[in-house]
Amino acid sequence: MATKDHHITIEKQARAEFTEKRSRFIGSVRPVSTEQEAIAFVNEIRSEFPDARHNVYAYNVVCDGVMSRRYSDDGEPQGTGGMPVLDVLVKQNIENAAIVVTRYFGGVLLGASGLVRAYGKAASMAVSEAGLLNMRLCREINALVDYSAYGKIQKALEEYKCIIKPPEFGLDVTVKVILPEPEVERLVKDITNITSGLCEITLGDKSFQNIV
Repeated sequence: MATKDHHITIEKQARAEFTEKRSRFIGSVRPVSTEQEAIAFVNEIRSEFPDARHNVYAYNVVCDGVMSRRYSDDGEPQGTGGMPVLDVLVKQNIENAAIVVTRYFGGVLLGASGLVRAYGKAASMAVSEAGLLNMRLCREINALVDYSAYGKIQKALEEYKCIIKPPEFGLDVTVKVILPEPEVERLVKDITNITSGLCEITLGDKSFQNIV
């Protein structure tokens, strides 16, 4: 479940499509950071496929702590289009993403259950094509340490799921690490113990990073 320090989003814009009883379903997905970006994406897809019978959409956006969650059946029977598309986002805890499923009607009615399955499938295929990112609230640690401690710190970092940035070499070594916020205190203690307190540690800004 998404929390204030952890959420899942999509990696990149993507598209997938399939045909069901001569109806063509095209699922398009894009990462977005605001509701305005989500709406702009919907309008963009509508402009790209102006002759399609339906451009069903859904988006789930969290901006400044406020969730905006919307969907539209775009002329399909109520609950058969937008809701199954939104369910793909909600059930996978995906935030800051918008999906549009375009349908070119093939002349054969699919029925309510058939539409739900088709729209959900198109949305799921698009998300799978886009890939997912496991975003965690992280903080950067900069530790100025003696060369004699550098190797031990490198070894200690093997126990952490983190991003190790290139170190800076001068009179001492500046180790730079980005890791999830809950792990910061433990790493600070480890570095302090390894160096017997002979280190200078500064904490950088917080940011969301893809750390699995």
